[in-house]
Amino acid sequence: MSVQFTLKAELRQDVGKGASRRLRRVANLIPAIVYGAHQPAQNLTLVHKDIVKLAENEAFFSSILVLDINGKTEQVILKDMQRHPNKARLLHLDFMRVSATEKLTMNVPLHFIGEDVAPGVKEGGMVNRHMTELEIECLPSNLPGSIDIDISGLELDDAIHISALKLPQGVELLHEIEDDAHDHPVVSISMPRSNEEDDDDAAPEASAVPSDQKDDAADKANDAEKAAEEKAEG
Repeated sequence: MSVQFTLKAELRQDVGKGASRRLRRVANLIPAIVYGAHQPAQNLTLVHKDIVKLAENEAFFSSILVLDINGKTEQVILKDMQRHPNKARLLHLDFMRVSATEKLTMNVPLHFIGEDVAPGVKEGGMVNRHMTELEIECLPSNLPGSIDIDISGLELDDAIHISALKLPQGVELLHEIEDDAHDHPVVSISMPRSNEEDDDDAAPEASAVPSDQKDDAADKANDAEKAAEEKAEG
């Protein structure tokens, strides 16, 4: 059963860098924007802890969301989530309204089922997940929260490629397969590498980092933090 996500938001009149900074640091709110569906864009605020909780579910990023703005609801998808580079903090959210008659482009997660009974695993093989999500196109009514890939019959040294995937009805894959070189593996089973092979490939122990390089790294981290906040407030 699919999960319905409802987000409560309020219209935001006070905009600008200073206003966004106060929202995050004083009121524990996240500035956001909603746009699309041939309607004007609206500036919003949402409660930070509520969004953090919802974002723990991977389906939150690939589902149709219900956005409740001062009691009025509309369907949206999450287009962008800006995070603080150094802290467990969300800086800004972008939502796009959806239309029942217009197709969406989304990345949806892949779920691999049947691993415990796959012949290749029973022979001692290891499952290699080469892809964890796929870019698809579909109408909102056909949007899957995830795509299941059955690997219960996968033998040792076998793989499932993109061309072999079975997508839900009404869902199109946005990956052109012109030839075998573009038909990438999605999942495979192979024997794990031995410890000796890992030791041979191990990188030599890194030397101590000079203090001036540490200072440069700290300066770059601070610059990245400021740039992220300025982008979110712009």
